[in-house]
Amino acid sequence: MNSNKKLARIAGFLYLIIFITAGFSEGYVRAGVMVPGDAAATAENIVAAEGLFRLGFAADLVAFLCDLVVSVLLYQLLKPVNKTLSLTAALLRLLAHPAIASVNLLNHYMALQLLDGSDYLAVFSPDQLNALALFFLNVHTVGYLIAGAFFGLHCVLLGYLIIKSDGFPAWLGTMIIVAALGYLINSFGNFLAPGYEELFDNIVVGPAVLAEMSLCLWLLIKGVSVRKIASKAIGA
Repeated sequence: MNSNKKLARIAGFLYLIIFITAGFSEGYVRAGVMVPGDAAATAENIVAAEGLFRLGFAADLVAFLCDLVVSVLLYQLLKPVNKTLSLTAALLRLLAHPAIASVNLLNHYMALQLLDGSDYLAVFSPDQLNALALFFLNVHTVGYLIAGAFFGLHCVLLGYLIIKSDGFPAWLGTMIIVAALGYLINSFGNFLAPGYEELFDNIVVGPAVLAEMSLCLWLLIKGVSVRKIASKAIGA
């Protein structure tokens, strides 16, 4: 039981790192440099804050490496409830961030590479390079949405497992499922109903931050009990 609490608190600590690093990269770095529809202004911002832009890349990479470990730890904590669903949830989380979102970071880095003044890029005009840099950042946004669909499905299963366990409060699982619906609406909504990006962002941000921060703090402060989780096991 003590070992299980330790795993939970490690997961909570890593979750906190994810919040800080991913929030910094997406909410501060890219949000700060990107000017929608204005390639010249975006390029100017990237060049002027090259060090910050590189730090944003590194921060995202740290977040996704931490998420890999969190995926395994959550599987370990919740497999007494249902091993198959817990494994499926872990695989979906691994695909979402350590796999898809990590590869998607290439688009972030390519925007910087296009603007570094290398001689081989002289065949492109400055306007073309600026446009390509913004294009890669837009592609990065699309990659985030694709990863979000996988993460949304992960959260559906995670919320269900939390509700069925007795090591977490049921309200926490319900919050995770609400956040999951937000992720799925945001991902599919952006693809199926373009032009409402701001609406879909608003749908996901509040519930996701509240639910995942609540889970983070519960893991970090309260931990969980194997006996309690197993007491409501629903089969493997």
